[in-house]
This record gives sequence, structure tokens and C-alpha cells, in this order.
Amino acid sequence: QVQLVESGGGLVQSGGSLRLSCAVSGIIFSLNAMGWYRQAPGKQRELVAAISSGGNTNYADSVKGRFTISRDNAKNTVYLQMNSLKFEDTAVYYCNVQPALVRFWGQGTQVTVSS
Repeated sequence: QVQLVESGGGLVQSGGSLRLSCAVSGIIFSLNAMGWYRQAPGKQRELVAAISSGGNTNYADSVKGRFTISRDNAKNTVYLQMNSLKFEDTAVYYCNVQPALVRFWGQGTQVTVSS
């Protein structure tokens, strides 16, 4: 059974930082590209950061220079370090393989940035 469990969200002031974690089980983690996605109220879910099995990274323009995605294959965990948070980063954040598979969506973790 595949499980992706996100954690680390919370309420933070504008300019603050958070580190999200996603523990993955049920797949060969090291062979999969992974992504962090987010969905803000009234908006479609979007990919914000991705990391290949080899460690290459890509970011949405809106988070470039502020967010950093990383992975620890020994722990089957992918991380998202979020710095200089803005009000518009408020969303539910999810991890998934990249490209995403519908059956892998978890509960996500809420990130709320107060202005």
C-alpha cells in the first residue's frame, strides 16, 4: 500500500520559514522523481517544486529562490524548505511522485501565512 504523509505545516508570519516533510512508503522511493504541490482556496493544484531521482531540481517561478526541495533516500523522505514566505503561499501542500498519480494524493499539510 502506497502512503505519502505530509507534515510540518502551520501558521507563520510573512517573511518566516517552514520546513515540510513527506514520508513515503510502498514504492521504490529512490527510483521516483518527487514533487511538492499546493492548492490554494479556489485555485487549481499546482506543482511548486520537483526533484528527480538523481537530485536535479526544478521550481515554479513563483517560489524560485525562496523554496528548496531535497530528498533523503535513506529515509524515504522528501523535504520542502520554504523561506521568505508570502501571504500568497497560503495553501494546502501535498507531495506526490512527479508526474503526479491520482491514487497517491494524501491529506496534505496546511500552510497559512499571515500578512
